[in-house]
Amino acid sequence: MSVPVRIPTPLRKLTYNQEVVQVEGANVREVLDSLESAFPGLKERICDEHNNIRRFVNVFVNDEDIRFLQESDTPVKTGDEVSIVPAIAGG
Repeated sequence: MSVPVRIPTPLRKLTYNQEVVQVEGANVREVLDSLESAFPGLKERICDEHNNIRRFVNVFVNDEDIRFLQESDTPVKTGDEVSIVPAIAGG
């Protein structure tokens, strides 16, 4: 199924400056794979070499942090929105 994915400003150059893109996937892992198919190079900025979401990247499904859900196995369905948010460090 197709779900909207909100792309953060620093990564929009890879999505032709689109703020929201539609991709297919039944869970977050499939959504990230679809993002990579549609926009090559995007996934390597979100995931590490072991295919895990990088520590400084937060992924939300409907404003819920997937770290508190089922991580990359978090299911998505029609009507859901996935957001990719780079972590902001303060000091």
